[in-house]
Amino acid sequence: MAKTDLFESPDYYQLDELFTDEHKLIRKSVRDWVKKEVSPIIEDYAQRAEFPKHLLKGLAEIGAFGPTIPAEYGGLGLDYTAYGIIMQEIERGDSGIRSTASVQGSLVMYPIFAYGSEDQKMKYLPKLATGELMGCFGLTEPDHGSDPGGMTTNFKDAGDHYLLNGAKMWISNAPFADIAIVWAKNEQGKIQGLIVERGMEGFSTPETHNKWSLRASATGELVFDNVKVPKENLLPNVSGLKGPLGCLNQARYGIAWGAIGAAMDCYDTALRYAKERKQFNKPIAAFQLQQKKLAEMITEITKAQLLVWRLGILKSENRATPAQISMAKRNSVEIALNIAREARQILGGMGITGEYPVMRHMANLESVITYEGTHDIHLLITGLDITGEEAFK
Repeated sequence: MAKTDLFESPDYYQLDELFTDEHKLIRKSVRDWVKKEVSPIIEDYAQRAEFPKHLLKGLAEIGAFGPTIPAEYGGLGLDYTAYGIIMQEIERGDSGIRSTASVQGSLVMYPIFAYGSEDQKMKYLPKLATGELMGCFGLTEPDHGSDPGGMTTNFKDAGDHYLLNGAKMWISNAPFADIAIVWAKNEQGKIQGLIVERGMEGFSTPETHNKWSLRASATGELVFDNVKVPKENLLPNVSGLKGPLGCLNQARYGIAWGAIGAAMDCYDTALRYAKERKQFNKPIAAFQLQQKKLAEMITEITKAQLLVWRLGILKSENRATPAQISMAKRNSVEIALNIAREARQILGGMGITGEYPVMRHMANLESVITYEGTHDIHLLITGLDITGEEAFK
């Protein structure tokens, strides 16, 4: 039986005063949609390890696909605070559903908008914004994750087209995507982006099964066996790793907000449970150790909220550095994972069941802390930024 979503958003430092009326209206519309469409069904889909594909239409309708893309290309032309709020509310429902939206906006629409030709923008962006077309992003390979520059996927000039060969893995949306933004090396060894369409001969997207995490998200591989890609499908305005890394900055920014949504849901669930659950003739919220857990949770959520709020302003002003985005992504996911684990303890045995969202969030966050740059790599990005010394190699 579907449970009523009673979520109330924590705002310990009156951050709402920093948001515009438009921001709050956007948040309300996305939150209402999540409560109505996501919360009642998500546990069931996660248990079955199935992606609720029927939600794609709703995600498009609430503006979750490329909200910062200008209106002339089908987006909403919103600022980055609005984008962050949308991601926070969706991930409050489920990280996998937020991943679907993040990939579409930050990793598919953004590279076409930033690096594509005018023809490519007009051909793809409006249809991606409405969800008529769904996309995925191919960077990570079986042997190249944190070191994408070592990729072996490549394409060769074959006259009137390119021949693409290689494989990508851990690709969100791959099983149902209509197009893939694929990063591969040209014959000079330079990384470039290609738009690969489903139906091109030799292109397949086998689904990844047996996941303990992001179970309500569709994950797969991209396999290219002499795929003929038309030359007009090359993204003309970028070459080198800065292309895919620019996209990842967009996605990491969304995660920095999104993971706080998951943390909020765990905190809200734990607080409500602690007030209602009685042991030794009083609610467990009256015990010091439970209060310690809850107090630390709201403290970390509040600090993270302030961090991403400031980052949103810098991002809208085009002043946010990749290292600043890294710091926020790493911090948000770390605090969210810690909060999920503490919330699970407050719920006791009930914490491991699908009757509450906590264990699902916890498992999802184990992926979020690794994708779009691992926890360790983000620490080293901050380390490089403050010391000037590269510790990756």
